[in-house]
Amino acid sequence: VCHTGLCLSVYIVTFVLGFPSNILAFYAFSKKVRQKATPMDILLLNLTISDLLFLLFLPFKMQEVMDGMVWDLPYFLCPVSGFIFYMTIYNSTFFLTAVSVERYLGVAFPIQHTLRRRPIYAIAASIFFWIFSIIHLSIVLIMPILNFESSSNTTSDHNVSGISATGEDRKDVCYSNFTEAQLNILLPVRLELCLVLFCIPFLISSFCYINFIRILSRLQHIDRRRRLRAIGMALGTLLVFALCFGPYNVSHIVGFITWKSPEWRDKALLCSTFNACLDPIIFYFSSSAVRGTVGSVIGGVKSRLNRCMSCHRLTVSSGGISKPAKDKEHTQEEINAI
Repeated sequence: VCHTGLCLSVYIVTFVLGFPSNILAFYAFSKKVRQKATPMDILLLNLTISDLLFLLFLPFKMQEVMDGMVWDLPYFLCPVSGFIFYMTIYNSTFFLTAVSVERYLGVAFPIQHTLRRRPIYAIAASIFFWIFSIIHLSIVLIMPILNFESSSNTTSDHNVSGISATGEDRKDVCYSNFTEAQLNILLPVRLELCLVLFCIPFLISSFCYINFIRILSRLQHIDRRRRLRAIGMALGTLLVFALCFGPYNVSHIVGFITWKSPEWRDKALLCSTFNACLDPIIFYFSSSAVRGTVGSVIGGVKSRLNRCMSCHRLTVSSGGISKPAKDKEHTQEEINAI
């Protein structure tokens, strides 16, 4: 089980940094899509929605950690929050991959891609990604209602309930050891999730971004600053992809080989959790709309601070003028008294 302090720290940092930045990105992409939709904006908007959905259910995980991994919330929220938790994580891999394909085609086949580029294709791809992720991660919702031959114990992908030390059913625990019957179902499913929802998207992203960097490095007519920013974005996205989603999916392979859930599985999941506050950085370098919105917000904050400072100076100067006047009035009263 993940250490309480470690889990809670990662969850809080992810929520505090990720929620406002994703709200900002959502506003920017929504505005851009309404004005003039491009495939890239549509894909990034869906990725933002996925991250926000993940962050909205993250407080349930925080509460679980604070309660010592005991599920004190209504029982049905355990499989629902688990489903959203894992579905949005794997959904992100699809949209990050789609963004890499869009960028690669834009530099590898600029003319053909521009002529065939249609927002409807991005909309269709987004709908497919959502449905595909929902179907694959529905195992998290299905497991609690399955009856196993050895017990009436119910579970989710990450254990919705467990068996106490006395052998009694427990529905107050969301994460516990799996039974052999549960492992027979879950371990092959996890391996399939790793191969289909992580390995294939990661290989496609690697191919696209490596070739994207190779092509950009040869193009001398592009401004050097823009070229370096694009290359840095590509390398950063691949690094985020590997570090955030790699460890958790490796645990699927290890679990299938050893036929048990690795003890470090929950810690590996924290890397995937942290992805929700790293995606906005990718948005910033990928979209001029987000950069413009961030610039407007920063400009607005600076303008308000300047107005506040001006009001403060005016108040201080007013107080400075009125004070000598009062002193003079007091002095005159003393003279009159004499």
